[in-house]
Amino acid sequence: MITRSRLFPTAAILLVAAALAATLILLRPETRARGNLEGSAIGGEFQLVDEMGKPTRWSDFAGKWRLIYFGYTFCPDVCPVDTANMAAGLAAFEKAEPARGAQVQPIFVTVDPARDTPAVLAEFTDNFHPRLIGLTGSEATIADTLKAFRVYARRINGASKESYLIDHMAVVYLFDPDGRPIAFLAGPDAKPQAVTSMLEAHVR
Repeated sequence: MITRSRLFPTAAILLVAAALAATLILLRPETRARGNLEGSAIGGEFQLVDEMGKPTRWSDFAGKWRLIYFGYTFCPDVCPVDTANMAAGLAAFEKAEPARGAQVQPIFVTVDPARDTPAVLAEFTDNFHPRLIGLTGSEATIADTLKAFRVYARRINGASKESYLIDHMAVVYLFDPDGRPIAFLAGPDAKPQAVTSMLEAHVR
């Protein structure tokens, strides 16, 4: 009887401690780093077309983290470099964390729908990452998409009608599986290691 009376309080204390620990875990703040876009009103539903000419909506990517860049294939310098950096950063993350990397869908949305047909986009994206999807659409649907994603783009006329450039915002966005904005990298900050670090910090 003495042995039992001494063990019972110990067992009770252990049970209470375990319950308290479980409660603290549930109440503990989210351990994932908070992104620099969380809570912002960026993004939204769109209906564009992919490299096969198939209608594609933003909601089609539900359940996937989305790494997205807005650019154009005729860009002489910035867009190919930014796209290569985004792809390299994702590839490094995939190599280090295959399961988490598979949850990330890379997307390239054109700001130049007049020249960036599905076939042109397919040839462009194949140079960077096997899972990179290119999206285009009509002038109106692209304009609406740029507005929803807060992307500035303006045509600059060249020597001929076909030789124009597009002045646009260069930014890599990360959205969560529910399509909510999480973080971004802009311009020269969007190097491969920075992209990898952003994915490491947020993708779970």
